[in-house]
Amino acid sequence: MAIRAAISGRHLKFSSSSFGARSLSSWWRNVEPAPKDPILGVTEAFLADPSPDKVNVGVGAYRDDNGKPVVLECVREAERRIAGGYNMEYLPMGGSVNMIQESLKLAYGENSDLIKDKRIAAIQALSGTGACRIFADFQKRFCPDSQIYIPVPTWSNHHNIWRDAHVPEKTYHYYHAESKGLDFAAMMDDIKNAPKGSFFLLHACAHNPTGVDPTEEQWREISHQFKVKGHFALFDMAYQGFASGYPEKDAKAIRIFLEDGHPIACAQSYAKNMGLYGQRVGCLSVVCEDEKQAVAVKSQLQQLARPMYSNPPLHGALVVSTILGDPNLKTLWLGEVKGMADRIIGMRTALRENLEKLGSPLSWEHITNQIGMFCYSGMTSEQVDRLTKEYHIYMTRNGRISMAGVTTGNVGYLANAIHEVTKSA
Repeated sequence: MAIRAAISGRHLKFSSSSFGARSLSSWWRNVEPAPKDPILGVTEAFLADPSPDKVNVGVGAYRDDNGKPVVLECVREAERRIAGGYNMEYLPMGGSVNMIQESLKLAYGENSDLIKDKRIAAIQALSGTGACRIFADFQKRFCPDSQIYIPVPTWSNHHNIWRDAHVPEKTYHYYHAESKGLDFAAMMDDIKNAPKGSFFLLHACAHNPTGVDPTEEQWREISHQFKVKGHFALFDMAYQGFASGYPEKDAKAIRIFLEDGHPIACAQSYAKNMGLYGQRVGCLSVVCEDEKQAVAVKSQLQQLARPMYSNPPLHGALVVSTILGDPNLKTLWLGEVKGMADRIIGMRTALRENLEKLGSPLSWEHITNQIGMFCYSGMTSEQVDRLTKEYHIYMTRNGRISMAGVTTGNVGYLANAIHEVTKSA
């Protein structure tokens, strides 16, 4: 009774509105706006520009020759087949078994002994980003004193992934600015000088952002040095098939490491090579000593996924497994992914030829020497700023051009603008 009287009386006199305002003002007072993502911010600026001449070569998504997003015909057919033919129940924590098995065959080979012997621990992941993040947490949990070696440069989100997993980051040389190619000698020195048993992040093909890949012979030398030092390689393979047009060719680095007996890991994504950007379909796989170890590792990968997102999404996984599991649909996909790769290769040739016809004093051979979605142009941040301000051309400030945004309709305009901002360089 005394408590009730005190509450209803004048002893506790305050308003809920003043209490709420005081609480809200104190909880998040120190939160500052996050910096804009260097890639996603480009698209925001492009969309806000009213100029009819604007060009977006910053976005890392495929576009057709009219600059429009593409849905592959194999994807449309897969969706027709699965429409209404499945329920909406949760997938297991590890994801779609069929999608995982098809992904392993794509990465490791149709007749891989590793698959037959059940030596690969694998789970469905939220595209390549999610696969990398799960691996980073796995690395932190089971090799807590380890570091990750990341190439300079790399996809900007790689730094965020291992930072937020609390894995210390080291870097290794990769890009040679003067030649606009691979700094192979410096890269090999860094591999040799890293402590034995170090973790390295390697781009399997179509290196992002440079488009510069080691040759097959260079991959063999890299693999040999990894063997000497006992290093562990995580391959981020976001562009299999999208680089050369041939998935088997684009997996060559992984196959070389497997031939040499490396226990690698692989992060796969179907964003680019199937155009499933919004479906977030990927796979993380880890090669193990035997089936028993693979079972244990998979169980731990699933446990890491559980508090993050519990279960991966269903629809995109069904699309992937339907395409890769049907010989006719897979053949259709192989033709379509080659078509995308060929269009980008053609735009590389056109951009280089246009620049050379304009009488540019610079060498643009690197445009056609590089491979995949991105061209590391060599332009400075100041030159990129001029492109945006004077010509309404948008790209990341490191000079990375998304070749998917280049079309027969804008390649001449783009080349002229690049020529104007670089001719006095």
